[in-house]
Amino acid sequence: MSEQWNALMVAAVKFLPKAVAAMVIVVLSLWLAAWLAKLVRRLLVGRKVDPELALLLSHLTRWGVIGLGLITALQQVGFNVTAFLTGLGVLGFTVGFAIQDVSKNLVAGILLLLQQPFDMGDIIEVSGYLGQVEEITLRATALRTFDGRLVYIPNADVYTSAIVNFSRTDKRRVEVDVGVAYDTDLAKAKAVALDAVKALEGVQAEPAPSAIFHTFNDASVDMTVYFWIDIASADWLKAKDAAVQAIHTAFAQEGIEIPYPIQTVLLHQEG
Repeated sequence: MSEQWNALMVAAVKFLPKAVAAMVIVVLSLWLAAWLAKLVRRLLVGRKVDPELALLLSHLTRWGVIGLGLITALQQVGFNVTAFLTGLGVLGFTVGFAIQDVSKNLVAGILLLLQQPFDMGDIIEVSGYLGQVEEITLRATALRTFDGRLVYIPNADVYTSAIVNFSRTDKRRVEVDVGVAYDTDLAKAKAVALDAVKALEGVQAEPAPSAIFHTFNDASVDMTVYFWIDIASADWLKAKDAAVQAIHTAFAQEGIEIPYPIQTVLLHQEG
């Protein structure tokens, strides 16, 4: 019994310094991780990096240092880290295969934060939805549509879809379709429509407004009026609304008819 006790005491004496060293490494790792995470975030914010990206890199730095510290601490007490990591890798592969959709969205979220095709508050169109970006997480992108809906689009769908970012351009083209009667002087109608939109606030002189006749419809000859606006000073929807009203008023003043669809019905009586 005394021999066993002596052996236990000897093992404890040998193990105690290693345990103390492991604890010191863990504590230092936690402190270093917190300090480095704050430093990385402060440097990135100072360089005016996107806040979401700065937060992501800060978290990655913190958990990377903590993970490295834990592995070093386990090695100090004789833990077989290699075998543990091998088993963890097999387990991670199995779990990752089972939750591949979650993993796919996570990776896509990290790539979106790194590449930054859009920022918080940008107006974008993606996966058939048009609205303002309210939140970017590692799982989904939250989009507030113009009819008030809050849509969460999985990051994998966002990353693999075409993204139209309306906030990263200083100009945007507005298109207004209008039809005139067949007996209308088309050159006059085009000139009146162009003068109407040129007088609107926010319409750019370059590129100059233009109008093109393109379709012979059942009751009208149709044209599209094009003009550009400055996104910083004019709203696209309001500009289109103002253009429709201005063209309608100008046509009424000049006696230019915007016809209703006409349908001719022929009745045939037998006998």
